Amino acid sequence: MRSLEDILEEYEFLDGDERYRLLIELGRALEPMPDALKTEATQVRGCSASVWVYPVAGAQDGRLHFLADSNAAITKGIVALVLAAVQDRPAGEVAQTDIAARLAPFDLGNQLSSNRTQGVPNMIALVREHAARLAAAG
Repeated sequence: MRSLEDILEEYEFLDGDERYRLLIELGRALEPMPDALKTEATQVRGCSASVWVYPVAGAQDGRLHFLADSNAAITKGIVALVLAAVQDRPAGEVAQTDIAARLAPFDLGNQLSSNRTQGVPNMIALVREHAARLAAAG
Protein backbone atom coordinates (compact mmCIF):
# COMPACT_ATOMS: atom_id res chain seq x y z
CA MET A 1 0.00 0.00 0.00
CA ARG A 2 1.27 3.46 -0.91
CA SER A 3 2.01 5.94 1.85
CA LEU A 4 -0.49 8.69 2.53
CA GLU A 5 2.22 11.25 1.75
CA ASP A 6 2.87 9.68 -1.65
CA ILE A 7 -0.84 9.65 -2.46
CA LEU A 8 -1.22 13.30 -1.37
CA GLU A 9 1.68 14.36 -3.57
CA GLU A 10 -0.09 12.91 -6.62
CA TYR A 11 -3.55 14.10 -5.48
CA GLU A 12 -2.43 17.74 -5.24
CA PHE A 13 -1.46 17.80 -8.93
CA LEU A 14 -4.84 16.52 -10.12
CA ASP A 15 -8.16 18.25 -10.77
CA GLY A 16 -11.65 17.03 -9.80
CA ASP A 17 -12.25 14.20 -12.26
CA GLU A 18 -8.65 13.01 -12.06
CA ARG A 19 -8.93 12.99 -8.26
CA TYR A 20 -12.00 10.76 -8.53
CA ARG A 21 -10.05 8.41 -10.78
CA LEU A 22 -7.18 8.30 -8.29
CA LEU A 23 -9.57 7.43 -5.45
CA ILE A 24 -11.12 4.68 -7.57
CA GLU A 25 -7.64 3.29 -8.36
CA LEU A 26 -6.74 3.32 -4.65
CA GLY A 27 -9.91 1.42 -3.84
CA ARG A 28 -9.21 -1.17 -6.51
CA ALA A 29 -5.73 -1.69 -5.08
CA LEU A 30 -7.03 -2.61 -1.62
CA GLU A 31 -6.25 -6.12 -0.44
CA PRO A 32 -9.34 -8.25 -1.19
CA MET A 33 -11.73 -8.76 1.71
CA PRO A 34 -13.47 -12.15 1.70
CA ASP A 35 -17.26 -11.92 1.50
CA ALA A 36 -17.52 -14.03 4.66
CA LEU A 37 -16.04 -11.08 6.62
CA LYS A 38 -18.63 -8.61 5.33
CA THR A 39 -21.05 -8.94 8.21
CA GLU A 40 -23.15 -6.71 10.42
CA ALA A 41 -20.31 -6.79 12.97
CA THR A 42 -17.72 -5.43 10.52
CA GLN A 43 -19.98 -2.86 8.84
CA VAL A 44 -19.20 0.81 9.52
CA ARG A 45 -22.30 2.67 10.67
CA GLY A 46 -23.33 6.00 9.20
CA CYS A 47 -22.01 5.44 5.67
CA SER A 48 -24.37 5.98 2.76
CA ALA A 49 -22.58 3.16 0.93
CA SER A 50 -21.84 -0.16 2.58
CA VAL A 51 -18.38 -0.16 4.17
CA TRP A 52 -16.77 -3.01 6.06
CA VAL A 53 -13.55 -2.91 8.10
CA TYR A 54 -12.00 -6.00 9.62
CA PRO A 55 -8.88 -5.97 11.82
CA VAL A 56 -6.72 -8.97 10.94
CA ALA A 57 -5.94 -10.99 14.05
CA GLY A 58 -2.36 -11.82 14.95
CA ALA A 59 -0.75 -8.80 13.34
CA GLN A 60 3.01 -9.05 13.64
CA ASP A 61 4.92 -7.00 16.21
CA GLY A 62 1.75 -5.35 17.51
CA ARG A 63 1.20 -3.70 14.14
CA LEU A 64 -2.33 -3.21 12.89
CA HIS A 65 -3.52 -4.62 9.60
CA PHE A 66 -7.02 -4.12 8.26
CA LEU A 67 -9.06 -5.58 5.46
CA ALA A 68 -11.74 -3.26 4.14
CA ASP A 69 -14.21 -2.95 1.31
CA SER A 70 -17.13 -0.90 0.05
CA ASN A 71 -19.79 -1.44 -2.55
CA ALA A 72 -19.15 2.07 -3.99
CA ALA A 73 -15.95 2.77 -5.93
CA ILE A 74 -15.21 6.30 -4.66
CA THR A 75 -16.13 5.38 -1.10
CA LYS A 76 -13.75 2.43 -1.36
CA GLY A 77 -11.03 4.91 -2.37
CA ILE A 78 -11.76 7.00 0.73
CA VAL A 79 -11.49 3.80 2.79
CA ALA A 80 -8.09 3.22 1.15
CA LEU A 81 -6.98 6.72 2.23
CA VAL A 82 -7.93 6.01 5.84
CA LEU A 83 -6.07 2.70 5.74
CA ALA A 84 -3.01 4.36 4.17
CA ALA A 85 -2.79 6.48 7.33
CA VAL A 86 -2.73 3.46 9.67
CA GLN A 87 -1.96 0.21 7.85
CA ASP A 88 0.81 -1.91 9.39
CA ARG A 89 1.69 0.69 12.02
CA PRO A 90 2.05 -0.09 15.74
CA ALA A 91 -1.26 -0.08 17.62
CA GLY A 92 -0.04 2.51 20.14
CA GLU A 93 0.99 4.87 17.36
CA VAL A 94 -2.36 4.47 15.56
CA ALA A 95 -4.28 5.05 18.81
CA GLN A 96 -2.47 8.39 19.20
CA THR A 97 -2.69 9.42 15.53
CA ASP A 98 -5.09 12.18 14.55
CA ILE A 99 -6.24 10.41 11.41
CA ALA A 100 -8.67 13.20 10.48
CA ALA A 101 -5.81 15.71 10.58
CA ARG A 102 -3.71 13.45 8.35
CA LEU A 103 -6.60 13.34 5.86
CA ALA A 104 -7.29 17.10 6.07
CA PRO A 105 -4.95 18.04 3.17
CA PHE A 106 -7.17 15.97 0.85
CA ASP A 107 -10.05 18.38 1.62
CA LEU A 108 -12.52 15.55 1.08
CA GLY A 109 -15.43 17.58 2.46
CA ASN A 110 -15.10 20.08 -0.38
CA GLN A 111 -14.05 17.58 -3.05
CA LEU A 112 -16.85 15.08 -2.52
CA SER A 113 -20.52 15.18 -1.64
CA SER A 114 -21.30 15.00 2.07
CA ASN A 115 -23.01 11.62 1.73
CA ARG A 116 -19.71 10.14 0.46
CA THR A 117 -17.76 11.38 3.49
CA GLN A 118 -20.32 11.18 6.30
CA GLY A 119 -19.12 7.78 7.50
CA VAL A 120 -15.42 8.72 7.58
CA PRO A 121 -15.48 9.84 11.25
CA ASN A 122 -17.13 6.54 12.21
CA MET A 123 -14.51 4.56 10.31
CA ILE A 124 -11.71 6.56 11.94
CA ALA A 125 -13.27 6.00 15.37
CA LEU A 126 -13.51 2.25 14.74
CA VAL A 127 -9.85 2.03 13.68
CA ARG A 128 -8.62 4.12 16.62
CA GLU A 129 -10.75 2.21 19.17
CA HIS A 130 -9.36 -1.10 17.92
CA ALA A 131 -5.83 0.31 18.08
CA ALA A 132 -6.39 1.58 21.64
CA ARG A 133 -7.68 -1.83 22.77
CA LEU A 134 -4.66 -3.59 21.30
CA ALA A 135 -2.23 -1.03 22.71
CA ALA A 136 -3.74 -1.37 26.19
CA ALA A 137 -3.65 -5.18 26.04
CA GLY A 138 -0.09 -5.35 24.73
